[in-house]
Amino acid sequence: MSILIFGHKNPDTDSVASAIALSRLKNTLGMDTRACILDEVSRETEYVLKFWGTQMPEKIKNVKIQIEDLEIERTQGVLPHSSIRQAYKTMEARSIKILPVLDGGRRLLGILTMKDIAMSLVKGEHYTLDTSISNLLEDLHAELLTGDKQSRVMGEVLIGAFYHETLKKVGLLNENSIVIVGDRYDIIDLAIEKKVRLIIITGGNKAPKEYVDAAAAAGIAMISSPEDTFATAKIISQCNFVSSIMKSDDIIKFRESEYMEELADELRTNRHSNYPVVWAGNIYKGFVNRRHILSPGRKKVILVDHNEYAQSAKGLEEAEILEIVDHHKIGDISTTMPISFRNIPVGSTCTIVYNMYGEAGVELDNQTGGLLISGILSDTLLLQSPTTTESDRKAVEKLSEMLGIDAHSYAMDMFREGTSLAGQTTHEIFYNDFKEFTLDGFKVGISQVFTLDTDEVFKRKEEFIDFVNKVQSESGYDITLLVITDILRNGSYLIFKEEHPIMKPVLGDFEQGGFREGVVSRKKQVIPTVMKAISMIK
Repeated sequence: MSILIFGHKNPDTDSVASAIALSRLKNTLGMDTRACILDEVSRETEYVLKFWGTQMPEKIKNVKIQIEDLEIERTQGVLPHSSIRQAYKTMEARSIKILPVLDGGRRLLGILTMKDIAMSLVKGEHYTLDTSISNLLEDLHAELLTGDKQSRVMGEVLIGAFYHETLKKVGLLNENSIVIVGDRYDIIDLAIEKKVRLIIITGGNKAPKEYVDAAAAAGIAMISSPEDTFATAKIISQCNFVSSIMKSDDIIKFRESEYMEELADELRTNRHSNYPVVWAGNIYKGFVNRRHILSPGRKKVILVDHNEYAQSAKGLEEAEILEIVDHHKIGDISTTMPISFRNIPVGSTCTIVYNMYGEAGVELDNQTGGLLISGILSDTLLLQSPTTTESDRKAVEKLSEMLGIDAHSYAMDMFREGTSLAGQTTHEIFYNDFKEFTLDGFKVGISQVFTLDTDEVFKRKEEFIDFVNKVQSESGYDITLLVITDILRNGSYLIFKEEHPIMKPVLGDFEQGGFREGVVSRKKQVIPTVMKAISMIK
């Protein structure tokens, strides 16, 4: 299964671009990865992906353990009209004890176990046969003398060991009879007279031509078995269709998309060794063993642009984190084994990934280079953010030269396309780039919006204030903050709500929606300010 590479919730251009670029690098180096997103992307990111001709990554809901993550045994099935003996030989050849019974479209009809076969030999209806002539020919290694080998045979089995007059007297032969007989031509003659369903001649004997012709004329099937009468009689019940003994009702089966947490009750009440796994439409996929369910394999993931549980995919604690590439403060994610954790104080995760290409000696194509420069320009606000480092500037310089673009012009087009607030609901604007933090025991929610359209901000100022108050009351944050960053003025409008008087020591009588010049970075300016306020009241 592919390793999933994804950024934080509410994906921005840096997280999406770095996930795609890192996935391409890993795949070039021989790994099997795929880039993903956890939610819908922003307008800016849509613009970037379209501009550089890149397909939108797959959106995933979570990384919880699913049945599809387990080791699934791809056991081949048998058709319901296969014989029990053929099913047994299949099991023996593959050293397995369970088989799925499938129709021609691979839909699961039932399951057959070695125990089912054994019980059929002990308790089965040994005098009843329901099979096809072709099954009999294969299982008995017999030869067809008359009849259609594709035809179905149903009837009661009788061994012709009686004197033929006795058979006449007691009336054992009728149209539902299947007669097993050696070279007793008087009984064969009587069987033809009674128009039995099938005559099986044992010992490799062949009836004289007149009997064969008479059976054919009467529409009676006749076959010659090389086995003696005892062996033929012993084998014949195993020639029945597997559908006669398979379990088809109340089969406990799992869909491959089901989550392990949903199966806990089922596994507590049922102790089967193997469970069939199906796709949509009941299409059979394989069997999963109970020991694999109780010790499941986990999804393998690589995180970019974040390292906190609250910002990541649901179920991350169930996944195996292989690597983290980030440029934020170290959060609360922990692992049971050592991993590669590349955390560098630069302005963009894309800068780190750009340098990883150089370290690995992998040449960048224009599409990937375009994504990387977009992520850097976006996260550093065209290299104006205080988070910007010399490494970011060098990456932009090299990528601009490689791509043959003017970084300033391209960035302004990208910002203009992605930052207009017109037509967006307050909810969409607020949660477009929202992150939750736990700072010194305080639960903090911070949304940041970048825009060139400040007029729209002032038109909806009261709307934003009301929405922040609503989020605060419904989510239980100690602080809820909306940072609306004006890219041209290089500063931000701040709207906040606090449960305790945390912000006042720092902001004083700062007006709601007021402008803070030079405040553009959530990571380096806003969060440290909040942490300072918290420390002043503790």
